[in-house]
Amino acid sequence: AYPPPASAFFAVEREGVVLGCGGVAPLQGGDAGTCELRKMYFLPQLRGTGTGHRLLGIILAAASAAGYSLCYLETLESMDQARKLYTQHGFAPISHALGSTGHTSCNRFMTLAL
Repeated sequence: AYPPPASAFFAVEREGVVLGCGGVAPLQGGDAGTCELRKMYFLPQLRGTGTGHRLLGIILAAASAAGYSLCYLETLESMDQARKLYTQHGFAPISHALGSTGHTSCNRFMTLAL
């Protein structure tokens, strides 16, 4: 689902247990220069440890290395911590969805110029 070099997926594990993950891939229905941040999830024991900042940095570096100029994400209004993390990394809210992701329950959209 995340074939290189246009995509990348990373897992955070501790003692063989996956505690978080995230990836980047081309934005379905978007232009060639736009990628989508996908499947960024963390179990509660990782929250507040800085792991999200480190992983997001790794993902964005992979997106930049793959040649993307814009990173897009979809999230939920209720995910305050996630939106704070994205904002701290330079993502800015936009008023509408991009591409055709199929994430019909998401109601917040953000982009970051790479």
